[in-house]
Amino acid sequence: MNRFDRCRGAALLTALFVLLAILIIGVSAAHTALNAEKSARNERDRHIAFQAAEAGLLDAERDIEGVADPASARAALFSSGSALGFADGCGRGPENLGLCAYLPSAPAWQAVDLAGDGGAITPYGRFTGAALPTGGGALPARAPRYVIELMPLARAGEDAGRRAANAYRITAIGFGVRDSTQVVLQSFYRKVAPGEGRLQ
Repeated sequence: MNRFDRCRGAALLTALFVLLAILIIGVSAAHTALNAEKSARNERDRHIAFQAAEAGLLDAERDIEGVADPASARAALFSSGSALGFADGCGRGPENLGLCAYLPSAPAWQAVDLAGDGGAITPYGRFTGAALPTGGGALPARAPRYVIELMPLARAGEDAGRRAANAYRITAIGFGVRDSTQVVLQSFYRKVAPGEGRLQ
């Protein structure tokens, strides 16, 4: 073997190492790009679920205010100072669906299956008539749902045992494009009786 054959062998070996390095860099770049795309898709899905949960909270507030039918039996359950219809473990009836009594030891939102299809969960628009498009594209897989929990409300100088006004804890769940992407949000809402000022 002469000197030129040895040089050609060394050049071939160097070229193979360079190609191997380029291949490793290319695979790593493709893997990084795929992970970034997956992360962006997951983040978009979470935002869709978050917005759906916010829509659920707003629907519950409209439910409390009796927007669809102020003269309905459902709207009467939210009258000032009333605790009627709010059941332990949440109501399941046609009028008190998703209305939960306050239990300090076991908050209702922890006891119910928010993502489940049945039980004591109020589907979006059930009592307000609102509609939310679902399925396909960038829309949530399912409509949000919520429960409304009656909370104690006593202001300074008032008898804590006498209910003069009502406050509610609303817990809503929203879904992303994938049903497995879920966001749960809570808000507190106080219905102001006619002629009563807002709580400062």
